[in-house]
Amino acid sequence: MPADDPPEPSEEAAGPGAVDALVTAPESGAPPVRRDAVAIRPDGVEGDRYRSGDGHFQLDGCAVTLVAAEALDAVREETGIDVREGRHRRNVVVDGFGAGMDALLGATVAVGDALLRPTRRRPPCARVEELAGEGGLASALRNRGGLCCDVVEPGRVAVGDPVRIREADPRTAGAAIAERLAERERTPDRE
Repeated sequence: MPADDPPEPSEEAAGPGAVDALVTAPESGAPPVRRDAVAIRPDGVEGDRYRSGDGHFQLDGCAVTLVAAEALDAVREETGIDVREGRHRRNVVVDGFGAGMDALLGATVAVGDALLRPTRRRPPCARVEELAGEGGLASALRNRGGLCCDVVEPGRVAVGDPVRIREADPRTAGAAIAERLAERERTPDRE
């Protein structure tokens, strides 16, 4: 890349996403409740079953879960199952990163005033079908059931808040740097 090329956008500007919906369930098996705003604490979402220690899969629980609005739309289009009202049982519905949210995995992500780090995929379990009353839902959510997140910094999150990648996943960022350096070696600057 010649020296006079414009700089690449900062990671702060990456990802023009937004919070599409917020969902909590006060206890295991309780119906989901849509929220306009939530407080994300160091140990999870205020008012959610996993923060209070009442989640069904407590040993494998996540502080915060994300799911893509695009994934929920795809499930509805492919199966006719509409769980946009919260029966997917994930905390934060994010729009703008694609059904798999691949760019978010391992990154540090600003969601409203909170900073989250999606650490792994969150596949759906068969219990979601029982609670949602929708046979086939777990299979429809396969490979797009969302992400588990650690809380890096607590904060308030509201529907409509921006979602941005603050720092890319170090492995992805490192690979991109290595590729740029290799490209420079293949095409040296001509002066």
